Amino acid sequence: MKINFSLVTRRTFLNTLFGGWLLAFMGGSLYGLLKFAFPTLGKEPDFVILKPDDFLNIPANSVKPFAWGGKLGLFFKHSNGNTTALKGVCTHMECNITYIPQDKKFYCACHKGWFDEKGKNIEGPPPKPLEFFDVTVEGDKLIVAKKGIKVELPKA
Repeated sequence: MKINFSLVTRRTFLNTLFGGWLLAFMGGSLYGLLKFAFPTLGKEPDFVILKPDDFLNIPANSVKPFAWGGKLGLFFKHSNGNTTALKGVCTHMECNITYIPQDKKFYCACHKGWFDEKGKNIEGPPPKPLEFFDVTVEGDKLIVAKKGIKVELPKA
């Protein structure tokens, strides 16, 4: 059986093919651009469980990093021996921060933002202080949780 005429011309077929390719290319480019512009969108954990031996024995006036979801968390031991945990990202553009022990300050290298030992923004563009977490030790578990979150671990 032979068809006398085609329902789709060659030009319509090629235009549809090119349009689909162009739409896929633009969609992928837009997705990549949005992921670059907003890299940290997503849910953060309410708490993380760490090994106390790895974090409680660090020297005074130092920090030890840990994973807080997809972001950096810092376990901080003050000069007086008190320990705290904080989110290790700047409040300006969420760049990772570092602790400068000799100055007793946190520094964001992206836009030269400075925070004091208590997390207060003291210089540069950061609009608000660093976010600190609650730290508790239950047996052989060091629990770092968002402020106000009650963590109930299952009894094993």
